[in-house]
Amino acid sequence: MYDYDLLVVGSANADLVIGVERRPGAGETVLGSDLAVHPGGKGANQAVAAARLGARTALLARVGDDEHGRLLLDSLRAAGADTVGVLVGGAPTGVALITVDPSGDNSIVVSPGANGRLAPADVRAAASLFHASRVVSTQLEIPLETVVEVVRSLAPDSRFVLNPSPPRPLPSEVLAACDPLIVNEHEAKVILGDSAGVSDEPEDWARLLLAKGPRSVVVTLGGEGALVASSAGVTRVPSVKVEAVDTTGAGDAFTAALAWRLGTGEPLDEAAAYAARVGAATVTKEGAQVSFPTAAEVAEL
Repeated sequence: MYDYDLLVVGSANADLVIGVERRPGAGETVLGSDLAVHPGGKGANQAVAAARLGARTALLARVGDDEHGRLLLDSLRAAGADTVGVLVGGAPTGVALITVDPSGDNSIVVSPGANGRLAPADVRAAASLFHASRVVSTQLEIPLETVVEVVRSLAPDSRFVLNPSPPRPLPSEVLAACDPLIVNEHEAKVILGDSAGVSDEPEDWARLLLAKGPRSVVVTLGGEGALVASSAGVTRVPSVKVEAVDTTGAGDAFTAALAWRLGTGEPLDEAAAYAARVGAATVTKEGAQVSFPTAAEVAEL
């Protein structure tokens, strides 16, 4: 019935990466490494990560008719993702400016470019992709009205996964469709607003988020693993201990793996445990898409 295990609707950026000894403060200049350019963006990252794991994957996105756009299309195709939904033109390809410190932590500034032109009309025009996809995943590096249209375009039996990054308040229509809503600590606190201050315990954040309407919630905790929450309760998923080199793209790899495994029928906690292994494998290499593991590499952890 389904041509695709996963349809990703989201951003496609060129990642411009510089290594630094420490990230600069306000008004400060620091010297860094040579500039490296990688294909990235949360949407393209998820599509590549899922395809590399073996999922039949398509991406609905927009890139510019430029060198960065061609870089992204080449990377998607090399991973085995279907680019039939990648629209070209309207603005330059989006760019992410990334600094990475020696511990592997990163700071990112995004210029949306063509991502900001991915419109609700583009979603409606791609109706055949939605009806051919078992799971649909998106993020917030595209306009919020486009995400709302994604929810309205879902096939009756498909599953919707949202990573609200960069975080912002979400309409109840979007929250109610999430199964799951996937957040890290920062994203959880933004969405919870004043409610986030009632507890320092991630289990409480998960319950509070669930009360806002999602069908399920996953809170990622970096090296501490993750939490999954649903009507059945809250469960902690352990992490896999690795030496982190670069955390860029790890959250996207986690989301892609989780969305794919849910589409195969795995329970949420088991899918999250697999996704944690995928995220752990990702941080052991530099870059975003180039660091995403194959299923065989995940099995070795």
